[in-house]
Amino acid sequence: MTGTLSVVAVPIGNLEDITLRALRVLRTADRVACEDTRETGKLLKLLDVAAPRLVSYHDHNAERRIPGLIEALEAGENVALVSDAGTPAVSDPGFKLVRAAIEAGVDVVPVPGACAAIAALCAAGLPTDRWRFVGFLSAKAGARRRELAALAGAGETLIFYESPHRVTAFLEDAAEALGEGRPAVIAREITKKFEEFRRGTLGELVADPGVVRGEVVLLVGGAVAEVAGPADLSAVVERLLAAGLPPSKAAREAAKETGVTREAAYAAVMAAKEGAS
Repeated sequence: MTGTLSVVAVPIGNLEDITLRALRVLRTADRVACEDTRETGKLLKLLDVAAPRLVSYHDHNAERRIPGLIEALEAGENVALVSDAGTPAVSDPGFKLVRAAIEAGVDVVPVPGACAAIAALCAAGLPTDRWRFVGFLSAKAGARRRELAALAGAGETLIFYESPHRVTAFLEDAAEALGEGRPAVIAREITKKFEEFRRGTLGELVADPGVVRGEVVLLVGGAVAEVAGPADLSAVVERLLAAGLPPSKAAREAAKETGVTREAAYAAVMAAKEGAS
């Protein structure tokens, strides 16, 4: 029988955030695949977990490590996949091992727990009904600006990870690409002693980002669709009617262009026709 690959979330700061299930899985695993064996070794010691065999698995050696880990799983060993902090396979190469395990017919089991993106989102005060995890943008300024520009029309709350020394540059580029008035939050050192949520507009945060160090999550409110005013709707309707569109089609096109309801657009069409007659 094959073993099981457990995707185990570990604390992002506060050790009390470890789950009882995660402790059990870590204590019974034959191997733990981790980004940094030294960091995970320290964490397991603090959690009073006798360290099993630790295998380094990170961006630079993932392709080399996967065959050996799959071989161990196929031989019946249980492997726990962890990151240095939080939930593995989120903004790290963990998904490659998960995908390889699935292709090999190995059971993959999530052991949920702390995740910086979700922790920041639930306390940020921005809408949570629709959100998009973007993760790290490019470290190069030009590419980062293009990536932000492509997100300008996104209506959902945007969640980014960023290195502390690039936060100021990120905020400046975001304010230019998304608008200085867009609501935003800097969440730093989540669950740790110096946890801070700094809220404001992108323009305000550019002017005063506070002391930025430690782990950082940046959240930006989604774009708000502009609702056409009466004058805008009337102008669109007049143009469409002048082009010879029948009332029903003119109403449909006006609704698409302005964002108003089909009923409101049709009422504007009929009012314009009555006015013309």
